[in-house]
Amino acid sequence: MEGNRFIAFIKPYSLYFAWIVSLIATGGSLYLSEVMHYEPCRLCWFQRIFMYPEVILLGIASYKNDRKIIPYAVTLSAIGGCISIYHYAEQKIPALANALPCKVGIPCNFDYLNWFGFITIPLLALIAFIFIIAFLLLGRTEAQQ
Repeated sequence: MEGNRFIAFIKPYSLYFAWIVSLIATGGSLYLSEVMHYEPCRLCWFQRIFMYPEVILLGIASYKNDRKIIPYAVTLSAIGGCISIYHYAEQKIPALANALPCKVGIPCNFDYLNWFGFITIPLLALIAFIFIIAFLLLGRTEAQQ
């Protein structure tokens, strides 16, 4: 019963929650690259390509309460999440980094952050993509399901 009340609370504001997650993720990535001067690797750029537009798309959709954006935003987040999974695996499994090494710029298996031995930037991006997907799926209307 508690879960139903939680979902009932989240559902009308799900676009806003997804938008806030995208804002935090985008702000965090810009902070790391522009303030902390961490150079993004190639896979980081691909993850950004799928996260940054969501700030604008989800912001407009939240303002208009336009839930027709949900399938498109879920698709962007799913693709970005898959890139994050691969990037995280490349950081944690040395054989993957050797199989397809980054040849330009910072190596994709380099860890700027490694909190508690497992929390890295790609994992944080993956968590953001998962939260966006979860909020958007909770916010679907009956016709979209």
